[in-house]
Amino acid sequence: MTKRSRKTIKDVAAAAGVSIGTASRALNRTGRVSEATVIRVTDAARKLGYQPDAIAQSLRLKSTKVVGMLVTDLSNPFFASVIRAAEKRLQQAGYALLVGNTDNEGTREKFLIDLFQRRRVDGLIVGPCETENPEMLEALDSGDLPVIGYDRDFGEGQSGLHVDHRRAAYEATRHLLNLGHERIALLSSSSLLSPGRERIAGHAEALAERGIALNQALIRAHKSSMEFVASEALSLMSLRPAPTAFLCLGTRMLAGTLQGLQQNGLKVPGDVSVLAVGDTDLARLYTPAISCVTWDLDLVGQMLAELMLRRLGDDQGEPQRIMIPTQFIDRQSCGAPGQCSGP
Repeated sequence: MTKRSRKTIKDVAAAAGVSIGTASRALNRTGRVSEATVIRVTDAARKLGYQPDAIAQSLRLKSTKVVGMLVTDLSNPFFASVIRAAEKRLQQAGYALLVGNTDNEGTREKFLIDLFQRRRVDGLIVGPCETENPEMLEALDSGDLPVIGYDRDFGEGQSGLHVDHRRAAYEATRHLLNLGHERIALLSSSSLLSPGRERIAGHAEALAERGIALNQALIRAHKSSMEFVASEALSLMSLRPAPTAFLCLGTRMLAGTLQGLQQNGLKVPGDVSVLAVGDTDLARLYTPAISCVTWDLDLVGQMLAELMLRRLGDDQGEPQRIMIPTQFIDRQSCGAPGQCSGP
């Protein structure tokens, strides 16, 4: 059996009875080509099973039609929803999305950035990481690689998007304070990350308005593994007096906290109130359903894609900074401090 030869643009042109240049313009929808010729060339390409050479095409057009995106954790439902929405919008504009997982490690982020550059992606969307270096992103952006920052520090001359994490934590803390809680445990991602810093600042702001000092013993901010959070929840409940409410700033933070409280035999909200920043299936389906502050994940993905498409277009304009607002959802997991604040 002989190996089937790959069809070329020359074969398509011959089958359609046109020149190679005309066939190329018809397939790429560039230049002056009649609609009848476009139909004839397209039909010939389809019958021959012709597939354009992506490498040759990218060299000719100086574009791979691929955008890279780096996030800390692909298994996080927040990132998954954002990626899906961004990919949909980019696909509508003729771009593919190539996603990398940094595991919140600076060395891995650098490796992936280098890899994406070698793959000649047209642009890069960069999410938070353990070491956020605005100068690094500016250096990338000053060359041939447009960079959009997502929930991380980026340079003055760059476009980017932030969720209003400060406001989210502020509103969540204020809700618990209004119920009478003063000892509020806060579990967050690393304070080295932009979202973590903003959430702690919003929490502190709400406490300060009531004349309550920020208690560092009640704040646990590290890498967000569920095992770490469960042990931290148990550690917090061993304090005397114990916290009467838990503010969980992330998906795994909520899961780990609920696991730790369950191991301690504590009921929500009878013994302790729980409030999450970010809405998930767990928050909605847990019994009782968990109150939360959330935001439009699809909008985040769409806006990141729009920012990138604007950078890739001819009319770039001034750098754009987008702030995504949050909203509070009141469910059944919060109440006034109960009689029991610990085991």
